Amino acid sequence: MLIPNNKKLIFIALSTLMMLALSSATGKNSIKWIRPVSDNISTPMWGHSEGIRVGIAPTPGPRGLLRIFTPYLGHKVDKVFNFIAFEPIPKGETERGFSELEMSKFDNVRGKFFWSSDDSICTDPPPLSQYSPGIVEKIDGVETLTIYVFSETFENGAKPFVRLRFYENNIYELELTTYTCIDSVPLENFILTATMGNYARLRNLHLSDTIKSSLDLWPDYNGNHFTQHDVTNVSQMIKDTKGGVYFIAEPNEEYPMDVEYDIKTRNNWKYYGNKATQYWYSPKPDKNLKGLVNGRFTYWGGNAPIPGGISFENFEFVTPFKSGEVFIFGVTPLSPEVFIKQIK
Repeated sequence: MLIPNNKKLIFIALSTLMMLALSSATGKNSIKWIRPVSDNISTPMWGHSEGIRVGIAPTPGPRGLLRIFTPYLGHKVDKVFNFIAFEPIPKGETERGFSELEMSKFDNVRGKFFWSSDDSICTDPPPLSQYSPGIVEKIDGVETLTIYVFSETFENGAKPFVRLRFYENNIYELELTTYTCIDSVPLENFILTATMGNYARLRNLHLSDTIKSSLDLWPDYNGNHFTQHDVTNVSQMIKDTKGGVYFIAEPNEEYPMDVEYDIKTRNNWKYYGNKATQYWYSPKPDKNLKGLVNGRFTYWGGNAPIPGGISFENFEFVTPFKSGEVFIFGVTPLSPEVFIKQIK
């Protein structure tokens, strides 16, 4: 998940130019959105200037993933906090497609090719380095930024896409709405999975009447692979007054930036910045919705043990596919206790 230094410098330079262009156009104190500004100075990143942001390749990381950036936690502009993968399952099947792992049919590179659009029309991808700026508009009096992200067809015939929407009054949240193109196979599930919980070393799931710990779920596991999934039913999740449900995870360490790492640990796994709470939210949950997590004892891509023991890696909702279903992914600097108090 590291990128060569020259690419990193190019990314930082483009991001700086993007910010300067926005500052010049709107005035430094009125910048609200981060988004591509032109075909000549263009970085595929969208979101809040003071909050959560999303990018696609070639921003840092493997292809076939949405990148989650959280500079408000004290991270550098190019630091990926988490990734979200597309994992569709065709109707009547159980095996997932994997957007990060499948080879692209366009260039035989690992990772499905993602591209952006200002509308929901399924078309072929645009030329490389051409990114849509997104649509800024008011919805029910609240300013929003909306962008669509498409994927090439999966090996199982799935052709999914998502609408990403940011609301000016929720700077720590990203709304994701799931769809398929008309030529896609019908889907059983379209799973959006946050794939890098090991970076923050997520270990506690906050449920309606208990806290579930990775250290208790897999106390004896010390292998170099993913564990089996643990499943949380919708009835166990924290509910809000509108009937929505939250699936909430946090590190178990008070200061996750202050730990000792094994000498084999790559620098990109070493946590810095402030502690945060991550969550999925379903405003209209299906009765069959489930929350899934799996664990790792060692960091992905090597055999360096994770400080403090096994932690959650993939963190996701699984629910029967409905076109147009809305999910929220959030990364808040609030503690789970304060955040849950606000929910209730």
